[in-house]
Amino acid sequence: MFHVKLNLFSKAKALESKIDMFHDKVIDSAMTFKKSVREYLNAGRSDEFKKVNKQLRQIEHDADQLRRDIENRLYSQNLIPDLRANVLEMVENLDRVINRFDEVSYQFYIEQPEIPEIYFSRITDLVEQVTDCAENMSIASRSFFRDLSLVRDYSQKVYFLEHETDLTSGRLKKSIFDSDIPLANKLQLSTIIDEIENIADLAEDSIDRLLIFTIKRDI
Repeated sequence: MFHVKLNLFSKAKALESKIDMFHDKVIDSAMTFKKSVREYLNAGRSDEFKKVNKQLRQIEHDADQLRRDIENRLYSQNLIPDLRANVLEMVENLDRVINRFDEVSYQFYIEQPEIPEIYFSRITDLVEQVTDCAENMSIASRSFFRDLSLVRDYSQKVYFLEHETDLTSGRLKKSIFDSDIPLANKLQLSTIIDEIENIADLAEDSIDRLLIFTIKRDI
């Protein structure tokens, strides 16, 4: 199983290009989110943070347009009919991750949480794990269309990283609630940590479905 190398798009090059671009948007959103949080930790809701936040919003907007274009091409041109429903669900799952990157960054913009410097490195670690998780999800998904033998390898990386985010976020929240900062701040930070961690959960959910689709395709 998972040994097949086959290009699904031998007769649908335009669709192939669109789906490749969509996977690029996942990676772009992950990298921009990482930069967004870094800028916020460095200087709060600064002009540079606002600029990066706007860039992330544009990536999300472009991804939505790509998703609609992919859906339209799949139906209007009757492309890969046997896998159409699976491909649509995969794209929608990827889009949820992009949306969450944008939403969490905007949450920093709106709420302006006060984050003690002692937690900067741990939040940075969590963000690194979450973005790595999303990037490996994107690579696994892209492999579904090109090389099924790689899907499981990158999927296992997603599962590992998702577990690591659980551990990192749990330790971080414990440290926050053991501290002397006001309870309201503790609750706000805990919520934002949960929102960041949830991105890895969405990536894991996407991989769960992707592996099912891969098994179906390899039968």
